[in-house]
Amino acid sequence: MKRLPFFKTRLFLGLLLVVALLGFLGWAVSQSRGYVLISYDRFRYESSFWVFLGLLASLWLLSVLLHWTLGLLGASGSWVNPWSRRHRQRRVANASQKGLRELAEGQWQQALGHLRLAAEHDPQPLVHFLGAARAANELGEYPQSDELLGKALDREPQAALAIGLTQAQLQIARGDYVPARESLTALHGEYPRHRHVLLLLQQLYVQLQDWPALCQLLPELGKLHVLPPARLAELERLAWTAALGQAAQAGLEALQQRWQALPRALRDEPALVRAHADGLLLLGEQEKAEELLASALKRQYDDRLVESYGRVRGRDPARQLGLAESWLKAQPENPTLLLALGRLSLRNELWGKARDYLEASLRLEHRPDTCADLARLLAQLGDSERSNRLFHEGLELIEAGK
Repeated sequence: MKRLPFFKTRLFLGLLLVVALLGFLGWAVSQSRGYVLISYDRFRYESSFWVFLGLLASLWLLSVLLHWTLGLLGASGSWVNPWSRRHRQRRVANASQKGLRELAEGQWQQALGHLRLAAEHDPQPLVHFLGAARAANELGEYPQSDELLGKALDREPQAALAIGLTQAQLQIARGDYVPARESLTALHGEYPRHRHVLLLLQQLYVQLQDWPALCQLLPELGKLHVLPPARLAELERLAWTAALGQAAQAGLEALQQRWQALPRALRDEPALVRAHADGLLLLGEQEKAEELLASALKRQYDDRLVESYGRVRGRDPARQLGLAESWLKAQPENPTLLLALGRLSLRNELWGKARDYLEASLRLEHRPDTCADLARLLAQLGDSERSNRLFHEGLELIEAGK
């Protein structure tokens, strides 16, 4: 209410100004009509100055009116123009919301349609293109999936890393491991310290059982803390054990080269020493395997290495048995060591000692291989009845999965 007098004053002043302008215009027209001539080639236009000025004013008013009308149509709601900007934005938002929900629910066909619509009209389409590509991939429409990723890259080239990671993940999901490897190798070259790229590469190498490549990648995984320490240590053992096994298939030189490539911190790892020894045994290098195992056991006792040591034939079986018996002082009731001693005694043709060691091992732990070794020895010594019982007992243990 307090603003009303001020508003009336402004209205009065505005009307007064309009009247003054109209009066001035009328006086100016009465003084002189003026003359305007425009001629160009065959075109000729002539009129009074005031008519020409009125024509210009009319054109200006028409342009203002047209601009205002177009703005009204663009900003109006769907009740004025169903294809207006506001209505289009609402449709895109609805398609985005529905598509993302359907993607999470596994409704791939519906998600693909809604996310494609949202991607085509959203000024920031990346998340919609990636979601639509995943939906197409789940439907088995791989060309369409790749096409959507290509469009995403065209629209948002700055998101090349996110698009490349998505492409690699989808390729792995569909079993296209060779293209996935190419994609991840390219990303690794461009982003060598990106943790997710390294993680996907690690998973792919395990899937492909490309153990040498994984072994080369392990230092980067450790340096950038891509995996928890316990998981990394487990992966190191797995990768190098398998890599040594693969190298043994290629020959002694390849096996020795792979062993030399093994980090020094891992060379005392029992699982890796045993893998190296198994490779030597596969190649018929019994004496080298015995030397390797004996050297490792002198540094650190380990049941897995002792078991392998009992199977290997060294250059001097008597010395081998004496070395193993020296461990008995610290491990008097170790069934694995007693089994190894029984086998080494058999190799030295010490039948009584072999029988004592094998029976002592069997009393501590019932194992199928202990039953089998003792059964063969008893059969050789003429105790057929007990030998048969032990063979049956060993078979029962195997069937029971013990």
